[in-house]
Amino acid sequence: MGEIQASEYIIFTDMDGTLVDHDTYSYDAALPALELINKKNIPLIFCTSKTRAELEIYCHKLDICHPFISENGGAIFIPQDYFDFPYDHTKQIDNYNVIELGVGYEILESTLKELCTKIDCQVIGFGDMNVDEVCRDTGLDRECAALAKQRDYDEAFRIISPAPKDELLEQEIRKSGFNCTKGGRYYHIMGNNDKGKAVLMLTDLYRKKWPGVKTIGLGDSLNDLPMLMAVDIGILVQKPGGDYDPSITSPDIKRGMGIGPKGWNQELINILE
Repeated sequence: MGEIQASEYIIFTDMDGTLVDHDTYSYDAALPALELINKKNIPLIFCTSKTRAELEIYCHKLDICHPFISENGGAIFIPQDYFDFPYDHTKQIDNYNVIELGVGYEILESTLKELCTKIDCQVIGFGDMNVDEVCRDTGLDRECAALAKQRDYDEAFRIISPAPKDELLEQEIRKSGFNCTKGGRYYHIMGNNDKGKAVLMLTDLYRKKWPGVKTIGLGDSLNDLPMLMAVDIGILVQKPGGDYDPSITSPDIKRGMGIGPKGWNQELINILE
């Protein structure tokens, strides 16, 4: 893909509720900052609960050829020949070197079902829904819903049972050696991975080439917290209604002004200009 150009910054970003609108999935409000990022040749790294299949669509639409992090840090996909030095990776798929940090989807799905049976907690996960049901639940069109079901390292689910079953299930998931986090719409069960671990690993690779590069991270929900804590500049954007995720309280994370992509756009323009 050719030599990557030197940059002062690397940007890691969540997608739903951050770069793209929570309800419409549009990134139109972020276009000015996206154009500025492209003009300055800044790597824009998707770091999200979305699947590889979903992220490839966004890479194509936005003409992005940088690495991306799928399914809450489950794996890092690096285009082959992106870095001009050797590095450890798990496997090669298509034109990617893949660093796997998560565990397989089938293990996660079966573990979730076993734990729910154990504590009598009712949930509905992506594995329980067909494409049409995912459409209705997420607001995605059928094509995007089908891509969202192509999961490898993370099971997204809703908890149907009333409290305190939610807290009990989270405890059981962690006691079983897995991670549990909450995104904008869903809970997620995953292996011993998170967005922060993947961000730090990828940042180390970039800093072999650009030692002084600074990292920016933007998100809106609890599952973004590890990423926001792993970067030099962490920015929390507002949720619909103008509030912030109440579970994120660190004073080291900047409260961005603006909901979703509007806040994303304004905060990045403030930094980059």
